Amino acid sequence: MILKKPDWLKKKIDFGETRKVHQLLDGLDLHTVCREAMCPNISECSSWGVATLLILGRICSRNCQFCAVEKGKPGAVDAQEPARVADAVARMKLKHVVITSVTRDDLADGGAGIFAEVISGIRKTAKDTAIEVLVPDFCGDPFAIKKVVKAKPEVFAHNLETVPRLYPKVRQMADYRRSLGVLKMVKEIDPQIKTKSGLMLGLGESEQEVLAVLDDLRGTGCDYLSLGQYLAPSLEHYPVAEYVVPEKFISYKIQAQALGFQHVESAPYVRSSYHAAGYK
Repeated sequence: MILKKPDWLKKKIDFGETRKVHQLLDGLDLHTVCREAMCPNISECSSWGVATLLILGRICSRNCQFCAVEKGKPGAVDAQEPARVADAVARMKLKHVVITSVTRDDLADGGAGIFAEVISGIRKTAKDTAIEVLVPDFCGDPFAIKKVVKAKPEVFAHNLETVPRLYPKVRQMADYRRSLGVLKMVKEIDPQIKTKSGLMLGLGESEQEVLAVLDDLRGTGCDYLSLGQYLAPSLEHYPVAEYVVPEKFISYKIQAQALGFQHVESAPYVRSSYHAAGYK
């Protein structure tokens, strides 16, 4: 059964706000996850001086059932991409940039080296831009994780996405404990780097399961949290099980803050990079 979208999720998107940004990025042959994943906040983030750039191509090697990004066999790594990303960040005069990628299980380091090169390049061209990375799990490889951490982004984010019970249905090629281990490893390598994770709600999870995940995240030392409503990109994707009411998001925020998260964004339209520049 397809659930009817409630009034609080009927949001108008002003694509005019994003046109200049995407014309620039198209000219540099770069992608944004905002567009590839059909993010509903695409116009807001552009107006705030925040962008989320998608590196390592636009085809993902995994088949998560919630995600709109194209799946299949990824192409070759573009060695010039880090320089173009650095150029774009400087030209857009971004206050905060989020660098994310498709999952590249076909690469020995999962693309960690390219993440490090991108961070290094931005440091040279846009010294005042805060850098956040939103990374895949790198198959839990400590050497890959260390490459990214040693490049010293301000924020290292990796999303758990959902509760462990739903992983076999929603994230078949991922592993809950492995993802927790990524966040824990970051703090072990460099305790000064802020870590961040996020969950989609409305996939069929219970409140007890969500709170257990928040406990697990705090156990890794995770600093920042985002909670948002899952919206199925199409009828072929995993269906929405529930539209979580705004009051419930407020309740989760209060409980997360009580657990010790330094900053929590929790509302139906929150996504990983939503208000990213305001996390403190």
